[in-house]
Amino acid sequence: MVEIKRNPTRAVRIGRITIGAGHPIAPQSMTATHTSDVAATLEQVENLRRAGAGVVRIAVDSKKDAAALPAIRAGSEANLAIDLQENYRLALEVAPHVDKLRYNPGHLYHHEPTKPWQDKVKFIADVAGANDCALRVGVNCGSVDPAKKEQFAADDSIGPMLASAQEHCDLLDSLGFTRYCVSLKDSDPRKVIEVNRRFAELRPDVPLHLGVTEAGMPPDGIIKTRIAFEQLISRGVGDTVRVSLTVPNAQKAEEIQAAEAILADIAAGRVRSVVDYGLASLNIISCPSCSRVENEAFIDLARQVKEMTSYAQQHAITIAVMGCRVNGPGETDDADLGLWCGPTHVNLKRRSAELGAFPYDEILPKLRAELDRIILERA
Repeated sequence: MVEIKRNPTRAVRIGRITIGAGHPIAPQSMTATHTSDVAATLEQVENLRRAGAGVVRIAVDSKKDAAALPAIRAGSEANLAIDLQENYRLALEVAPHVDKLRYNPGHLYHHEPTKPWQDKVKFIADVAGANDCALRVGVNCGSVDPAKKEQFAADDSIGPMLASAQEHCDLLDSLGFTRYCVSLKDSDPRKVIEVNRRFAELRPDVPLHLGVTEAGMPPDGIIKTRIAFEQLISRGVGDTVRVSLTVPNAQKAEEIQAAEAILADIAAGRVRSVVDYGLASLNIISCPSCSRVENEAFIDLARQVKEMTSYAQQHAITIAVMGCRVNGPGETDDADLGLWCGPTHVNLKRRSAELGAFPYDEILPKLRAELDRIILERA
């Protein structure tokens, strides 16, 4: 297992679990049923809870949805979160039956547009406090606070998200409400990495919920999300996670299974992208095997690389062993030495420089020679 130093976020209780402050990273998912259909929604809530969801989120778009919550609450022990969508006043009706309220700063402008957003946030915070609920400030690239968007260049999507999140955190802090977390989501995993990394530097005390919006169908949606999680969680950033997949309702539990698999792989050092764990010793990165692997010899090769390089354990060098030509070429660029495996040959790289392609039974001596060269250069 890899030792990951988590960001020193504060503890935030959500029903029966606590996030932040070193507590386990909690996977969560969201129901896709019509909330007013109590039986269908309750069945999906329970499926997700049994699959291991730390939090299950339900959308409430109307008073009819809100009226279904008492029955859903009575039928499940899941930690329930509610997405308030555009009508912030529904908080009053839903809060007695849930454990967390989520609001989007960009949506606060749609209902009662002349009322200051600060008053609306105070209303939500007061309701949350009175009903023992946590809050999530959910900043989304597709619905950013319009006032913030105007302050940044048209091609800067990260600036408005950061500014909005900061502003809402500052307001909640000033109100004395600190039982909240933040999410900053985009459909581009690179932007998810950048915006969350920057926010975590600005507010290391605030727990973060991680996710890639509209990630798509598996396996591509899982891979996009995995890369974002790998880069953030390896830096200690992230306290809850969601893998957002396009799957039928009966398969929603796959989101939890995918999240747990990604978290387990990151903890074990089995990653698809080059991850900096901040180690002062040798760092061997090898991606999990999947259907894209073109030669199963990749699995044995990863094991052989680990054994062969054990003599260099005290050197801060990263070696990446990737199993396919889809992810391998680009995702080995950041490693000191990279191997990406084709059907018959293994491609050897030093950072982004190609050093050649060699048969599987010839690659280990080539790798060792390059490793020795790096050790000598850094001596």
